[in-house]
Amino acid sequence: MSTISTGTGHGARTYPLRPQAVYFYATCLVDMFVPEAGMDAITLLEREGVRVIFPDNQTCCGQPAFTSGFPAEARDVVAAQLDLFPEDYPIVVPSGSCAGMIRWHWEKAVGDDAGLKARAAAIGARTYELAEFLVHVLDFKRPDQGAPTTVALHTSCSARREMGTLLVGRELLARLGNVTLAVQDHESECCGFGGTFSLKHPDISTAMVTDKVASIKATGAKQMVTADCGCMLNITKRAALQDQEAGRATPSLPGEHLATFLLRRTGGKV
Repeated sequence: MSTISTGTGHGARTYPLRPQAVYFYATCLVDMFVPEAGMDAITLLEREGVRVIFPDNQTCCGQPAFTSGFPAEARDVVAAQLDLFPEDYPIVVPSGSCAGMIRWHWEKAVGDDAGLKARAAAIGARTYELAEFLVHVLDFKRPDQGAPTTVALHTSCSARREMGTLLVGRELLARLGNVTLAVQDHESECCGFGGTFSLKHPDISTAMVTDKVASIKATGAKQMVTADCGCMLNITKRAALQDQEAGRATPSLPGEHLATFLLRRTGGKV
């Protein structure tokens, strides 16, 4: 096992040795809008010799209800999933936002029930965002088979501040020999998605994502890579609308989930 600082204010985190198996928590957005990101993440794990278990009854992590002021609904969502991970395997999540919810907030969401709190805390302690798991547990290193390219990395607010995935995202890209990382001027700023924030405050969200698109484009990067599908959809769809309004047929800011990007550049599926 190894203990490594996360750079989040939560202190150092202890990482397990390479496990025989993991649970995979896909997230709602992956399930409904970007299933290829989930499948590619599973393939990455299986290529490293790890058996992936997908609990069929998994649902939302509860974050929308939890952050919107509906504690009873959030509690029900979380409590219904505490039995999905009976074995002591790590839980890998292809989203820093959802991983942060499970790791830091499931224990709060279940209320004052001591038994539920203990179970939620135990699950949170073995929950890892995909990028940190690839770097700190699997030591993911495979030859980069893609052509030289420049990309911008966007890390969601929760992923950056709760899970510390900015640095591991950069590390994974640095291990690809033909990839140059272009750092955007407003890298730490929110893209405007924020889950239900974009629905409740669409004008503010649009202004934020417009600034984010401009910041990424200013780097000259060929594409954007992120480990959070909500941010990816928000940024790329805003860029696509701008392309449509300008009469551009070729996407000016294509985006990929980090799992898809890594898999594509390191040999694809076996």
